[in-house]
Amino acid sequence: MITLGVDLGSRTTKAVLRSDGEILARRILMTGWAPAGAAMSARAAVVADAGLAPDDVEATVATGYGRVTVPFPAKTVTEITCHAAGAASVLPRVRTVIDVGGQDSKVIRIDRFGLVSDFAMNDRCAAGTGRFLEFMAQSLEVEIGAFALLGAKGREPADLSSICTVFAESEVLSLVAEGAEVSDIVAGIHRAISRRIVTLAQGVGLVPPVAMTGGGALNPGLRHHLAQLLGTEILIPPHPQTMGAEGAAIIAGRE
Repeated sequence: MITLGVDLGSRTTKAVLRSDGEILARRILMTGWAPAGAAMSARAAVVADAGLAPDDVEATVATGYGRVTVPFPAKTVTEITCHAAGAASVLPRVRTVIDVGGQDSKVIRIDRFGLVSDFAMNDRCAAGTGRFLEFMAQSLEVEIGAFALLGAKGREPADLSSICTVFAESEVLSLVAEGAEVSDIVAGIHRAISRRIVTLAQGVGLVPPVAMTGGGALNPGLRHHLAQLLGTEILIPPHPQTMGAEGAAIIAGRE
């Protein structure tokens, strides 16, 4: 059975095409200002990559913040359920999933079947999200890739008293003016975000093994400080950004 999972995130749209447990194709596109168009483009891309036609897809599940805008027939499922299913399929032993996306972050506790037992979500503040990191990188005039690497290199992470975007920027600029090492400032930013995620984890009761999904999983600075504060190894699936879409494709097959 050929199934499609589409994850319409705030920054990127991910699509995964699956058949009988095998991934046929996966794509990541920018969402832009037209989520419906991004969904159509992502579907067309993965279907073409697999050498198939849209009519060959037998079931589709849409997830993510823009899931209700999908312009083709699809069941909608929350991204929490989809990230749990995706991570569990790749890393069956995992019991906690930390998803750091562009606009929110989530900590999801799952059982041995990959079903959600509990979760906590930060979707009302930029702190603890990919967007916050991008904003801080822009403030320091550091390319985001270099920013992510610097986050793991600071020897004395700066102590930020606030992770409100406006106040944090002011603190960061003050640290620059005082002559603080950029690597220490960036490490301090990553550590502050990690503390926010740890608070979410404490709310649901962290159970190892722990996996990280979403774009945040590609950030070595964030992984480094989060693992330190949690006191446990963090596992990264091969394609962390598409775990939501992969989980959606799995659920489409179940449905």
